[in-house]
Amino acid sequence: MNVRGARISGIGSYVPDKILTNADLEKMVSTTDEWIVSHTGIRERHIADESQATSDLGLIAAQRALADAGLQAEDIDLIIVATVTPDHAFPSTACLIQAGLGAANAAGFDLAIGCTGFIYALVTASQFIASGAFEHVLVVASDTLSRITDWTDRATCVLFGDGAGAAVLEACEPGDGVLSFSMQTMGEYGSYLSVPAGGSRRPVDAEALAEGLTFLRMEGHEVFKLAVRGCPEVAERALQKAGVSSHEISWAVMHQANLRIIDAAAKKLDIPDERVYVNIERYGNTSGATIPIALDELHQAGKLKAGEMILLIGFGAGFSLGAMVLKWR
Repeated sequence: MNVRGARISGIGSYVPDKILTNADLEKMVSTTDEWIVSHTGIRERHIADESQATSDLGLIAAQRALADAGLQAEDIDLIIVATVTPDHAFPSTACLIQAGLGAANAAGFDLAIGCTGFIYALVTASQFIASGAFEHVLVVASDTLSRITDWTDRATCVLFGDGAGAAVLEACEPGDGVLSFSMQTMGEYGSYLSVPAGGSRRPVDAEALAEGLTFLRMEGHEVFKLAVRGCPEVAERALQKAGVSSHEISWAVMHQANLRIIDAAAKKLDIPDERVYVNIERYGNTSGATIPIALDELHQAGKLKAGEMILLIGFGAGFSLGAMVLKWR
């Protein structure tokens, strides 16, 4: 069996219209714009309205990615949705997006690995394509983190927003598209970023609701340390597998969780600021959607050139890490 390459042929994103600024948060919790910006780099974030669920955001991003790829919904063979805020426990969000698109020929499933989800889903999609199993795979990363955020907790509520990004992958010649990837999971640190209740370990009951256990909880300082150390390490492994140096990277697109983490990782990788794309000030942390939203902005601005090397770096719940080197289409 000949192993094929896989490349991104279409990209799209969507964020809700409602914007929650730092000034708005100053009225909700004891914080300040200066503190939020200096500690995170975030100035505003987008929040889904009451009528919008995760599949609604993902559907729009998926439609835009299909249009960018010049494909119809029936051309898609598989849909992978990276999310930690599915519409329901089941049916999966992928099934809902498949129905919304009218992708009659597509199978679909969800992938839950937190903010690293887009990279893990890209890796999964590329393997289906490389094996010859599918020709076109749609990857969607969509989350409504506002639904699992405790808006009375000033340590976490300033960080998160809602959004979705999507990419279409198609077969290509080896040496094009996805060149390498590296993934790592450190489950011993899983408690640093979690939603304690809502699963079989701790079902939702009156006590769990009263204690706020259905909201996201994070040990921010510990996550910061893991990310600053882990992101450069997982990126270096991906670069080595691709036979590419950090100096050959045209754009580094990292998970947009904290500007200080992005800066520290880029410095360790010796990638200058002008080649590190940052948009965290406008969106905050949208989980797995941060990377495809950033890629879509670069694409729409005409800043991604054919043949350029792109480095993707993610980290998140699990604790999970992921990196990918790809040659733009």
